[in-house]
Amino acid sequence: MYLFDYFLMFISMIVLVICVLVGVAFLTLLERKVLGYIQIRKGPNKVGFMGVPQPFSDAIKLFTKEQTNPIMSNYWSYYFSPVFNLFLSLVLWVCIPFISIFLHFNLGMLFFLCCSSLGVYTIMMAGWSSNSNYSLLGGLRCVAQTISYEVSLALILLSFLVLISSLSIFDLLSSQYYIWFFFVGIPLSLVWFVSSLAETNRTPFDFAEGESELVSGFNIEYSSGGFALIFLAEYSNILFMSMFFSLLFLGADLMSWFFFLKLTFISFMFIWARGTLPRFRYDKLMYLAWKSFLPVSLNYLFYFFGLKLFIFSLVI
Repeated sequence: MYLFDYFLMFISMIVLVICVLVGVAFLTLLERKVLGYIQIRKGPNKVGFMGVPQPFSDAIKLFTKEQTNPIMSNYWSYYFSPVFNLFLSLVLWVCIPFISIFLHFNLGMLFFLCCSSLGVYTIMMAGWSSNSNYSLLGGLRCVAQTISYEVSLALILLSFLVLISSLSIFDLLSSQYYIWFFFVGIPLSLVWFVSSLAETNRTPFDFAEGESELVSGFNIEYSSGGFALIFLAEYSNILFMSMFFSLLFLGADLMSWFFFLKLTFISFMFIWARGTLPRFRYDKLMYLAWKSFLPVSLNYLFYFFGLKLFIFSLVI
């Protein structure tokens, strides 16, 4: 009996990974189409019907190109960093409480924080092991940026965990049955969205991959499969942060199609930000994290603490 349960769980995880990777493929197509229309031009429209098979032809092209290995690189770190990067971005999806025969555990929020924090190390190793000044500089920028914005993300998450008194994502969903948390803390939702942009290295915070001054940043020495894995990991994180925004603020019912519409809309917002906003200056990025977002999220945390104590005293 237990063996059959484990087998079903394994099959569910395989299906989840395949669906995420297909979702990532079509997110790239959506991005190229949306950016095309923002810039008043056509997106990919030559391959197949309206360019739909374009992501698959891109994948074939990337994985069949020649793989280069810099002579001075630390080979094993250089080789396995993209693999672990993609692995960590896919492992994040396990914390979703699917209402089926799947992994559902009570410490889903803690699992999310742990896995998202580990992603920094893979980028740092990718930048350092390439033994290139450009990639090292890009890696250092990425580490500083991600650590800075993880503080505000964790504090915002803690605010809502105080409200629901649980670390389970399932409790988070059931707590939003009558009102979405978006209406409880509208400023927090905006701070979370901007912090998600910074966490996933997206425009206007793409300093780890600043093409103009860093020559593509930490992934400059990667080609072929290594670059493709880094690319997949980044877009998988974008999809996950869109999904988590829907769970945290938009009261997502995982069993309804409306949830996927909300997820798609938040993903569209990521792309929209890339098409319309110029890149920030790096010192302003750090100023925003430590002088603006940190005080706001801390004040909201204390506010929710007080609210919880007030409600608790009323109940007693």
